[in-house]
Amino acid sequence: MDNRTPELLTFGESMALFMPAEHRTLEHASTLEIAFGGAESNTAIGAARLGCSVGWFGALGDDPFGRRIRKALRGEGVDVSRAALSKEAPTGMMFREEEAGRLAVHYSRKGSAASRMRPDHLDGAYISGARLLHLTGITMALSAEARETAFRAMEIAAGAGVKISFDPNLRLKLWSVDEARDSILRAAAMADYFLPGWDELKLLYDTEDEARILSRLAELKAVTIIKGKDGASLLLENGAAEAIPFYPADKVVDTVGAGDGFGAGFLAGLLKGMGAREAARIASICGSLVVQGRGDWEALPSWAAVQQRLDNSVWVER
Repeated sequence: MDNRTPELLTFGESMALFMPAEHRTLEHASTLEIAFGGAESNTAIGAARLGCSVGWFGALGDDPFGRRIRKALRGEGVDVSRAALSKEAPTGMMFREEEAGRLAVHYSRKGSAASRMRPDHLDGAYISGARLLHLTGITMALSAEARETAFRAMEIAAGAGVKISFDPNLRLKLWSVDEARDSILRAAAMADYFLPGWDELKLLYDTEDEARILSRLAELKAVTIIKGKDGASLLLENGAAEAIPFYPADKVVDTVGAGDGFGAGFLAGLLKGMGAREAARIASICGSLVVQGRGDWEALPSWAAVQQRLDNSVWVER
């Protein structure tokens, strides 16, 4: 086993993904495409494509889906040396469809290998050797054991001086706001970088009052990037607030994975030595490029593609 730790680690559940052909519902589809997705593995792929050293760890079933996911992540340049294959539990599955013009997602993940993760499954030395650890609230929603494991990973990181990034990724199909609130706000208090959406904050803080929400965020030690605030991202750092405009998209094909692309861009910017403002600009470009393609992670951009937007380069196809 390679004992070297990548600069960025992400931790969570990755699932097999099944989708009918475009504009078909699951009820009426005769065939399904197979892929995979998960907020943390998507972020890992995104950061790897941006030139970062990245690892993803979690638990998959020792089944065709789990093996497929681990091979695909490895093929994208993501270290999966600590991604376990379980013989006791399956890989989680999700099914996605478009119905009446709206995206619908159905999960089959109860009892999955990821939901059975425990703190003693963690490799403390691996986590301690990173520069950044990224997690989301999705892992915490899977089970009490997974939640405990996520917090233990954060504690190990904090104890080793590893910076922590946390995205609430509130999924109301997995738990209610009342169930989620304490855990997500506890994680936000531990984080060095907090990446919530504005609508999530209104639910988590149980208020529509902007001043109250910003006041609560000011109590955190984290640099906060609020996604989707008045058509921009709002950067809160050292008591100051600055709106970072969204980078325009030429066309919107699929919004799935945009938040993960945003997170990958922000974290990659930090690892490249940028400040939070410039990293947020990279994040905005990545989010814009992701929505112009289909899939959870397939449209995540390369660093060359991002650089072209930064430099306002003209794309010439030969």
